[in-house]
This record gives sequence, structure tokens and C-alpha cells, in this order.
Amino acid sequence: MANLTLVQAINLALIQEMEQDDRVLVLGEDVGINGGVFRVTEGLHKRFGGHRVVDSPLAESGIIGTAVGLAMGGLRPVAEIQFEGFLGPAYDQICTHAARMRTRTRGGLTVPLTVRVPVGGGIHAPELHSDSPEAIYTHTPGLKVVMPSSPYDAKGLLVSAIRDPDPVIFFEPKRIYRAFREEVPEDEYTVPIGEARIVREGSEMTMVSWGASVIHCMNAIEASGRDIELIDLRTICPLDIDTVVTSVRKTARAVIVHEAPLTCGIGSELSARIMEHCFLDLESPVQRVAGFDVIMPYYKLELDYLPDADRIGKAIEETAAY
Repeated sequence: MANLTLVQAINLALIQEMEQDDRVLVLGEDVGINGGVFRVTEGLHKRFGGHRVVDSPLAESGIIGTAVGLAMGGLRPVAEIQFEGFLGPAYDQICTHAARMRTRTRGGLTVPLTVRVPVGGGIHAPELHSDSPEAIYTHTPGLKVVMPSSPYDAKGLLVSAIRDPDPVIFFEPKRIYRAFREEVPEDEYTVPIGEARIVREGSEMTMVSWGASVIHCMNAIEASGRDIELIDLRTICPLDIDTVVTSVRKTARAVIVHEAPLTCGIGSELSARIMEHCFLDLESPVQRVAGFDVIMPYYKLELDYLPDADRIGKAIEETAAY
């Protein structure tokens, strides 16, 4: 076991997958000699060389377009988009080509591509560096969307993503890159894509979250003193609705927490699914705690935008009192 941060866990996953499979390569802006803007790929260029750790031009469409071609050619590229706000120029390649190639070729070609993307706010970054666009890509059939909340899950999920035969968007919550450490096995292991994790069992209420918000949920639950079950989705698409439904049928109440804007966020889909499956079990309306329906503000107001333990705690009390 090693006591690792999320950054270190991802770095270790990349090293081990590149060592055991020479089809795996990394490409993106500054991922090579510089080791990435967050140093996630630090040491890979020296270890594997410039033919497998490729510094690209500042051209996100080119990065993903190249990676799609490499994947169709039998390799397993891991492409880094430096910040989630820069996914826009790559949208066409991801959603028009990578996501559709299996269907377009009737299974003749697949795109085993992993797109790593630092995501979310909380680090006082400028515009286009702090958004949470997971709903956009979850709404695109053909893509898998993953967002871990811990070093252990980050390593296991990234290995699963790299080995997956289809494209995976691997969102990395930058707010918790180095926020805490966790025991992570140094040996090979995987965390299955499509399985949620029950972080904390409880009987009074169900709380569902993912990414950095899971940490704030834990803080709010501890402050409330209530017996709340916390579910970390880990994978947003495919959605493990069975775990959520089983929990809500037990607790009869649900609160959903995410950083992305409220309207048409993943919380909306979860709320609808809970209503479809658990309507007669519910004792209160499903509550959502989310970002506001405005552009992510600059750093002076950033923490006012993000759901925190106080906002989550208020939702807990309103749900319990209903």
C-alpha cells in the first residue's frame, strides 16, 4: 500500500498501464517534458520517451482527432485536455466521431480512447477553468463518463477506462488533486465502470453525489449528526441507478449534490429516476443542491457558487423536516 494523493494515484495508474501494454500512450498540451499543468504526467516522458508521451500543439480538436485515429488504428491513447473549459474545440471530434464510430461501422471499428480532463472549481482559476460539463457528455450516447472522488477510485477507474473498448471521458476534480491522501494498492487492480460506491451507510436519508462534492457531503453529514447514507456515483454514465433506488426505498428521502448548474444537471435525471422508481416510497420531495444557473464567477465569488457543507446541511434539515 502507498499513501497517495489523487494526482499520485492517477500518475501511478498511467505508469503501470504503459508498462504492461505498449499500445498505451499519452498526448496533450505540456504532458511531456513539463509533466502537465498539474504535474499528473510528471516523469512519464523521461520513463517512456517522446514517442509515447507526446507534447501536442495548443489545439484541442487536433489532440482528440489524432487520438481517435490512433485508437481506430489499434492503440490505446490517453489524451489530456488541460482544463474542462477547453473541451469546446474538441466537442466535434468527441461527440461526432469518437462516440459514434462503433455504430457507424456496425462494430467494425471501436475507439478505445480515454480523455482525461481536470474539472470543477475551487482553485481560484480564471474563466473557462472551473466548469462542470459532465451533463453535456452524459447526454451523448456512445460515451462513458467517470468522475472519481478519491485516490483509490481514481487509480482503479482510470485503469478500467484505459482498458475499455469504447471512449471514456475521465473527469478529475482538480479541487481534490492534493487535498488528502488515501491508502492505494501499488499492485494492479480495477474499479468497474458503472458501479456506484456506498461511502457511508445510513437509514434516515440518502445523499447522492460525485467528484469533489462527495467530500463536502461527508462534512455536512457529520455536522448534522443524522444517520444518512452517502452514495458516490463514481460513474455518471452508465448510471448505477439500482444502487440509488435500493437506498432511497430504504430511507424514503433523497438529497442530490453536484457542482454543475442546477438546470438540466445530472441531479435532474437522478431526481426523475427516483420519482419513477420510488414514488410510493418517498416521504419528502427530492432535494437538489447545485451550482447556480449562471456562468462560474471569478475567484472572489467562486466559493459562494459551489455547494458547501452549509448549503447541503440546510437541504438535509428541510428534507428531514418535511
